[in-house]
Amino acid sequence: MDFFRKYVFRNFGLKVVALIAAVLLWFAVTREPVAEVAISVPVEFHNSPEHLEISTEVIPQVQVRVRGPVREVRDLSASEVHAIIDLEQAKPGERTYDLNPRRIRVPDGIEVVQAVPSQMRLSFDARATRQVEVKPRVIGTFASGYRIEKVQANPNTITIIGPARHVQDVEAAVTDPVDATGVVGSATFVTHAYVADPLVRLADPNPIHVTVTTQKNTPR
Repeated sequence: MDFFRKYVFRNFGLKVVALIAAVLLWFAVTREPVAEVAISVPVEFHNSPEHLEISTEVIPQVQVRVRGPVREVRDLSASEVHAIIDLEQAKPGERTYDLNPRRIRVPDGIEVVQAVPSQMRLSFDARATRQVEVKPRVIGTFASGYRIEKVQANPNTITIIGPARHVQDVEAAVTDPVDATGVVGSATFVTHAYVADPLVRLADPNPIHVTVTTQKNTPR
């Protein structure tokens, strides 16, 4: 007991204060500094209704500002940050969605400070399908005395899908240029069809076969 009184309990209060001060100093020295960075990520749309299409042409990326320990923030990649908009309640027309920190998913230990833009307005339209004509585009120089007699696409129609108003405005799908230089008689080329509207897609984006037939000009 004399030992404890002399070496342990003597000035016990001061020893406790010194221990606490040492622990706090250790945390202050070893604690990793905090950093803040901005990461650009695409917006993820979840629970999109099957009968609806997003008719907004440009979906901007979101700049997410995050804060956390330097090492974790420095190693953070865009694939680990998810800006999510839930479309379950979407209806035709326009709707504004908030991109507050609760809608941003990041790894544990990272804090979301802000998303820019903090709101996003989207337009929705009913999904529509329609068949349109495939128009071959033929270029090239033909042999002397020959002309194009016939150009045929197979298939000659194709199904398109997209927002109803955009689908209705599409007149035809045009093929990539087919270079028929020097064709005498008939030749078939494999190419692809293209729809200019970026919100309209092909239901079956398989190759298009374009057959070009030339004929010798008949002397008058």
